[in-house]
Amino acid sequence: MSGLLVAPLLIPLSAAVAGALGWGSARLQRVIGVAGAAALLLAAGALFTEVRSAGVVAVQVGSWPAPYGITLVADLLTSLMVLVTAVVGLAVSVYATTEADEASLAAGFFPCFHVLLMGVCGAFLTGDLFNLYVWFEVLLIASFVLLGLSGRPNALASGIAYVALNLLASAFFLVAVGILYGEAGSLNLADLATKLRAPGAEEATRPVAMLLLVAFGIKAGLFPVFFWLPAAYPTAGFAVSALFAGLLTKVGVYALIRVFTLLFPVGDGWLGPLLLWVSVATMASGVLAAASQVSVRRILSFHIVSQIGYMVLGLALATPLALAGAVFYVIHHIVTKTNLFLVSGLIARAGGGEGLARLGGLGGRGALLAILFAVPALSLAGVPPLSGFFAKLFLIRAGLAAEAFAAVAVALAVGLMTVFSMTKIWNEAFWKPAPHASAGGDRALPPVAVAASGALAAVTVTLGLGAEALWSVAERAAEQLYAPDLYLRTVLETRP
Repeated sequence: MSGLLVAPLLIPLSAAVAGALGWGSARLQRVIGVAGAAALLLAAGALFTEVRSAGVVAVQVGSWPAPYGITLVADLLTSLMVLVTAVVGLAVSVYATTEADEASLAAGFFPCFHVLLMGVCGAFLTGDLFNLYVWFEVLLIASFVLLGLSGRPNALASGIAYVALNLLASAFFLVAVGILYGEAGSLNLADLATKLRAPGAEEATRPVAMLLLVAFGIKAGLFPVFFWLPAAYPTAGFAVSALFAGLLTKVGVYALIRVFTLLFPVGDGWLGPLLLWVSVATMASGVLAAASQVSVRRILSFHIVSQIGYMVLGLALATPLALAGAVFYVIHHIVTKTNLFLVSGLIARAGGGEGLARLGGLGGRGALLAILFAVPALSLAGVPPLSGFFAKLFLIRAGLAAEAFAAVAVALAVGLMTVFSMTKIWNEAFWKPAPHASAGGDRALPPVAVAASGALAAVTVTLGLGAEALWSVAERAAEQLYAPDLYLRTVLETRP
């Protein structure tokens, strides 16, 4: 049992160390990079299988019982997040073997790549707030290094802004951790959840809830603190930006869901209405900003913001149906958005750039690239029978059931605007004639990169056609979030 929980941390750590030892061989680093991601996928699959049958699993590290030691815990939400992290991690690692040049490999691309995966998995698996802070810092450091390895002229400036704002979020987080420890004498999530149920605890810890909302809101890219995201992501390499787009903001969303279901339940009092309008503003501002962009990855980056709004809408409604919809949406979005950023790299390679004015005529160069873009684009827009349709449908149903009609209207309008943005990219890149000024395009697409994108497209189609199976898991995950007694018992009764 302990091995299943520790493996998603030890495997990427081992891959990072092995990659560092193989510094002098680019080929060896590529092999280690992909092999480590494949091993992580196997471990994540085994963990998900165990959790699906057992419900919740936990281990106390270092022979200290909870709440004094380090706790690793996985419920269905956690195991799903680790599994989808491993899926996109493998796809991006395969894609990166064709993109990472000798200089990037020599600077430690794949070791940093696996440190980032370790940080993401650690944030999902940790059972206490302080270690969540530590894992946030691990993935922040790794992501900053990966941003710098792109070699683009504005990457350093964007990276500094990205790190500065995320460090501000970390400062809010650390202050909240200190206050909470002073009030409750514990940072173990399960122990805190039991102590915060005491009468009067909500009033005493309301400032902590606000600090955590700001901290996780920055990291998730919520309105009004999302501007770092579209400034930073398009400056990285395509493989790196795909990994960021799929995973980094979702760690913030996961933290919001975990903390505001377990410690400060949204359904109690003021948090629900606040989160509801923050989610609406996030959806609207992201999609409106995307409509005015003229670069593929800037359009996609602003759409990350708008889609985060959907996920937080599910949390804000705070019903089992809404939470299940949020879980379904997160899984769909990680796969779809990662793939769209990978495809944007193929489009840039074939068309000679990312700017829509430079693109054109790609539809006449073969159907494969068009299909690779169409599948995740249509899924993001919510076209049936792809996963995005069901993700939006479940949240719309939850909103109508909760009588949040204004939020539902905004969600539907944002869906239509998403169709507009995807159509805009399609028209400019695939339908219009190629501009004569285009240079550097029409390059052959690497078969390995195409295969990586095709694999994620297949996952998107599978999630849509098999939506009933994923929905069943999402419902069970939402039940565990809504009624966390099993989580609390498992953590507090597990002995080292």
